[in-house]
Amino acid sequence: MIETRPLLLEVEDLATHFFLDEGIVHALNGVSLRLFTGETLGIVGESGCGKSVLARSIMRMVPAPGRIVGGSIRYHRILGDSRESVDLTTLDPRGAEMRSIRGLEISMVFQEPLSSLSPVHTVGDQIAEAILLHRLISKDEAMARTIEMLDRVGMPEPARIVQRYPHQLSGGMCQRVMIAMALASYPDILIADEPTTALDVTTEAQILQLMRTLQHRYGMAIVFITHNLGVIAQMTKRVVVMYLGKVVEDAKVDDIFHNPLHPYTEALLKSVPRLGARQQGRRLASIKGMVPNAYAIPRGCPFHPRCARMRPGVCDRAEPPWCAPEMDHWVRCVLYG
Repeated sequence: MIETRPLLLEVEDLATHFFLDEGIVHALNGVSLRLFTGETLGIVGESGCGKSVLARSIMRMVPAPGRIVGGSIRYHRILGDSRESVDLTTLDPRGAEMRSIRGLEISMVFQEPLSSLSPVHTVGDQIAEAILLHRLISKDEAMARTIEMLDRVGMPEPARIVQRYPHQLSGGMCQRVMIAMALASYPDILIADEPTTALDVTTEAQILQLMRTLQHRYGMAIVFITHNLGVIAQMTKRVVVMYLGKVVEDAKVDDIFHNPLHPYTEALLKSVPRLGARQQGRRLASIKGMVPNAYAIPRGCPFHPRCARMRPGVCDRAEPPWCAPEMDHWVRCVLYG
């Protein structure tokens, strides 16, 4: 099926490296993906595969000593009835234009909300500050907007909550504060980096339902980053699978779950716990080994040391091709090249 919605974000061959005394960490090593208007795109992979670095690269918030060394992040921004294309990698991360885009047109919900919120300012002041940064309104108007946004994200008694400090709120309430702050300027793109980490299942379900409701209301696109495949199945229409700084598979969510092509995607799905498996005497499947050190990425396919279908002399020598064996289903593997 050909996508008919306007293209909103286009990441092409993006490379982000961290230059440390011990060597160069290749956090992203040629990532490409597309995001369309109103779409929910899922990004999955084990810890250390570059998901959060990708989010921070799009936001131009890569911490030192990391920096983008190659590729492009082309944002097709909406300006009334027209569109303007801007390559975010060419902008100064601290410059006026990027600061205007960040938070106003592209917002992010970070994992661990307590560590993302200031402990010495009330949550009301923090949300109002984000609004005042992008809107020419008074402080009273910004606080009224803050209370309105907290009410929209389902916060009980928002007029009282604005006077509270983060440590006085539960984890779920802090996450709602983060979502309210991210949506205060009605962005075109919301990047959610593990937004339900460390939350109980009831609160997680509420946060996910909240994000779906707000997306329907505001028409924004969402990049949903997680290692939880159950959340991916529930939230997204298209999935990008990352491994060691590269995209290894890109397909519709139904194709990923019912017809995974890359051995890594297949292994991830097999490692998902299933009801009744223990009673049947089956052990939880796992992927052998660990994600290799990003200082020294294996030659050829980076997954070959852990792959059950590895071909000696092929997978450990050649860079796998990026191909589409099936309609709109892309994979990086020598089995399909």
